[in-house]
Amino acid sequence: MKIEEESMKSQTAIRCAKAAVLLSSLSNRNMKATINNEEDEEKETMESEIEDLKVELVRERMKTKKIKLCGLMEVVLEVMVVFFVSSFILMVFVFKFN
Repeated sequence: MKIEEESMKSQTAIRCAKAAVLLSSLSNRNMKATINNEEDEEKETMESEIEDLKVELVRERMKTKKIKLCGLMEVVLEVMVVFFVSSFILMVFVFKFN
């Protein structure tokens, strides 16, 4: 009887150990899945932030181009004003001394 009890205890212990191993592996899979989900969410967040920064960079470049164009137009207009004023003064002197 003792031998049977011991064999049953050992079989029960073996089953419990197998069950513990199975539960542990399931727990590890769930933890890995949770970690992967968190990593995926973090990756998606980073990608969306990168996209936002790219859009902002493009906007800043467009603003810079507009500012440069406005500066060039200002210089052209100033040169034209100087040209017209000097032409006017030259015409006044030419007609005054003729």
